[in-house]
Amino acid sequence: MTHTFHIPVLGLAFSIDSAIKVAQYGISSVMSIVDDELIERMRRYYCGQYQIPYYPICTTEEDFRANRITAYLDLVQQVVNRQINSLKHQSFTENSELTKYFQLLPDSHPSKPIYHAMEIETNRAIKTELQDLLINYLKPGDINVNIMSKVDKINYKNGIPLAQHYSDALAALRGFANSTLRSSVILSAGMNPHLYAYLAELPAFFPKADSSFDKKVVLKVSDFRSSLIQAKYLAKRGVWVSEFRVESGLNCGGHAFATDGFLLGPILEEFKAKKQSLQAELFTIYQDYWLGRGLQLADSPQIKYTVQGGIGTATEHQFLLNYYEFDAVGWGSPFLMVPEATTVDNETLQALAEAEQTDFYCSGASPLGVPFNNFRPSSAEKLRLERIQKGRPGSPCKKEYLIANREFGEKPICTASRAYQHQKILELQRQQLTTEEYNKAFDTITEKTCLCEGLATPAYLKYNIQRKKEQAAVSICPGPNLYWFKKQYSLKQMIDHIYGRVSILEHSDRPFVLINELNLYIDHIQKYISDNKDKFNDKKINYVAKFKAQLQAGIDYYYKLQDQLSYLPKSTLEAIPLQLELATIRLKNLHT
Repeated sequence: MTHTFHIPVLGLAFSIDSAIKVAQYGISSVMSIVDDELIERMRRYYCGQYQIPYYPICTTEEDFRANRITAYLDLVQQVVNRQINSLKHQSFTENSELTKYFQLLPDSHPSKPIYHAMEIETNRAIKTELQDLLINYLKPGDINVNIMSKVDKINYKNGIPLAQHYSDALAALRGFANSTLRSSVILSAGMNPHLYAYLAELPAFFPKADSSFDKKVVLKVSDFRSSLIQAKYLAKRGVWVSEFRVESGLNCGGHAFATDGFLLGPILEEFKAKKQSLQAELFTIYQDYWLGRGLQLADSPQIKYTVQGGIGTATEHQFLLNYYEFDAVGWGSPFLMVPEATTVDNETLQALAEAEQTDFYCSGASPLGVPFNNFRPSSAEKLRLERIQKGRPGSPCKKEYLIANREFGEKPICTASRAYQHQKILELQRQQLTTEEYNKAFDTITEKTCLCEGLATPAYLKYNIQRKKEQAAVSICPGPNLYWFKKQYSLKQMIDHIYGRVSILEHSDRPFVLINELNLYIDHIQKYISDNKDKFNDKKINYVAKFKAQLQAGIDYYYKLQDQLSYLPKSTLEAIPLQLELATIRLKNLHT
């Protein structure tokens, strides 16, 4: 990788065009390909920006979803190719994009000494020679895509369900496979057997004789065990996992897939210890599959290991790379404050800059039934409350990406929809509940909010591509770490911060990333105990006991880890023993 960080997927709109903004600087990013309507509008917008003919792909066309995705990804690749070609013909002037490319690189990059030598060289012939050498280092960042595996509704035509390969996730995967990109699909949110089986059918993911790929598969995971299970499942079908992208279960943006108290530090330690055995085990399975089909692989394909979720300082970044021997670190939510890298409307940007720590919280807002990192001052949250006050909770369900509930009929509906919440509240009213019980149940029902619309709206507002009568309410899902980033930053400021060339944090009391996650997990189990205080049975009591034991094992691990943290800022390092002691006390005081 050109850089030692990447920008993970950020909602629907926030990183939908990040590659167009940052790939020319060698920065890899990830876009969601869930929303083909957003994708089609973005393609139209950028065709206009770059004077490229635009031919609409209508919903009446065969396989329109996959074709829209392919067309947009091809456009992004075309734009990035143009940008790189432009860089190659620029001069190393003070404000050129070419100069910016090399200024942004980490100091460890092999081209950096050449660049510095070129800057001070006075002999024109030698300077030109060095510049020509630098041009050979130009490499765009990867244009990666994300598919949430289980966001995979079956689609219909004239009331008749279409074949499985027209489902949302499979069509999105086909759209990526048919594109000109040479990059990766990041699969997240668990295992989907239909999607994984379909992967094995697509030649784009087949290995070449030298064990390289045109398109790679990346798994976003929360622990080693699930990684091994999914990777073996895929290897048995001839699909290689080229990267494990480990994400903190709670200290992240978007959906929060909490482990049962298994903390990020011990998880990364397990990956570090088992990398070689993991690769050997997977390759044996994978090789057997392809040998059975007449392909002799030259060598085991590579596996990369990256980590993301809550990282906020250069020392944390470097610690994760050095101690755990990982290849790169994902920086997500902080880039929401960098308009040069992501797409956030101005009103939301201002709200993020002015936010208090309590404005970032883990909610039950997602229709998927998974905890969701939310932002209280968002315009979508204000709209949700307004609808409740008017006696019309819930949202119109137009895109239907998250429909899954079958309580009120065979055809699934979304739990954030007005149709579902209306029926659910009528059902609630027929029950003999106390006022407290009723209000609690009512809040649980109406907390669900429309993410399909709200997470796409920022791009519609930013680029003025919103249609008449569409809601302007924005949902945004930053991780709690964003609180420490208090204003808008330039791309250079953020990258210089990541690499330790400057510091943009104004607060010196920010906890170390692993300590912050630990406290989030204690909050999580504390809330679980509170929510279930009148419903405990043996199963739930055992769950809490196991959860607390895992957390305590993590605390014990962090006590031992302190010897490896000597290069953290003194104030951060000195705070850790007391923070671990307080966490231990909080944990002991949790009772079912």
